[in-house]
Amino acid sequence: MSTSLSAAGSTHGTHGRPPAADAGPQSLCAREPRVPAERLVAEMVPPPRFDSVRFDTYNPDPAQPSQAEAVGVLSGFASGLGGAHATGSGKRRWFARAPKAAAPTGPRGIYLDGGYGVGKTHLLASLWHATPAEPALKAFGTFVELTNLVGALGFQQTVQTLGGHRLLCIDEFELDDPGDTVLVSSLLSRLVEQGVALAATSNTLPGKLGEGRFAAADFLREIQGLSAHFRPLRIDGQDYRHRGLPEAPAPFSDEQVAKAAYATAGASLDDFPGLLEHLAKVHPSRYGALTDGITAVCLTDVVPVPDQSTALRLVVLADRLYDREIPVLASGVPFDRLFSDDMLNGGYRKKYFRAISRLTALARDAKPLVSQ
Repeated sequence: MSTSLSAAGSTHGTHGRPPAADAGPQSLCAREPRVPAERLVAEMVPPPRFDSVRFDTYNPDPAQPSQAEAVGVLSGFASGLGGAHATGSGKRRWFARAPKAAAPTGPRGIYLDGGYGVGKTHLLASLWHATPAEPALKAFGTFVELTNLVGALGFQQTVQTLGGHRLLCIDEFELDDPGDTVLVSSLLSRLVEQGVALAATSNTLPGKLGEGRFAAADFLREIQGLSAHFRPLRIDGQDYRHRGLPEAPAPFSDEQVAKAAYATAGASLDDFPGLLEHLAKVHPSRYGALTDGITAVCLTDVVPVPDQSTALRLVVLADRLYDREIPVLASGVPFDRLFSDDMLNGGYRKKYFRAISRLTALARDAKPLVSQ
């Protein structure tokens, strides 16, 4: 399903196709995507970066036995979801009421407990792929995408839409907003009653700094009545994106970035401060659609992010770019200087480190775009 763009972006590539090479670079700031609710539902699958991941493509760190153990536990969990579901239908039931299933007994969910960069999303996507049900009966999305779905469909309709599924995977379960936590916990309780299995990763609560990990005990306490349905699965390790890899390339000059943007079909070219201002005008649920058809993001004049609200929006954009494997070429300050010390020591510490990690990986991917 396509995404409509504003008139300002009407000359840009649409439907995921890059424009002709002589059209010049596009501008994310000229795009104002509109995303229908049906697309939000249809896109609840692992993002492009994780299309082909499987348990056997996960590379456990030999020094961290919990990683290999997690693969075994999750494989068994997926195999256990192969029985008949209460709906008895293989068709997507987006807007139909699913029959209520008997309440499941024992743990009906898995919580992946680990720091950033240990491969939690890889394992979560692998679980989705390994579960023996057709894609229409499995859902995968971030916490933000799930709350956006509730906002688009309403609570009851979301229960009906997802209630016929075998599995719901929630990446980066956010516990920063108590209201959203209660909303999603209530939703998951209803889905468990329908027989839906759950799997989740989560972010750090404000004040829970540690070493970039979120304690399972805190997660289980926050979701209260759902805790009995989750089995915590600890995954230790260091950020794999930097395991044995070179440091992120230094930023390029404005001229190098602009030249690469004009030479790369489907690339976008934006001034970083201007892009940050534009993100404030676009709902985060549309950041994925904002990048439709973009093959590389080129940014000039990257500067430290001025405030926390802006920083959190940038985190969401970084996640969408990483999911879609879109390289990021930039001039200005290095990505590890985007966030202030106060931000990196605050309650959203884990989000910011994840964004730095992912943008650094995308900067490496963008390096070949610059002519040597």
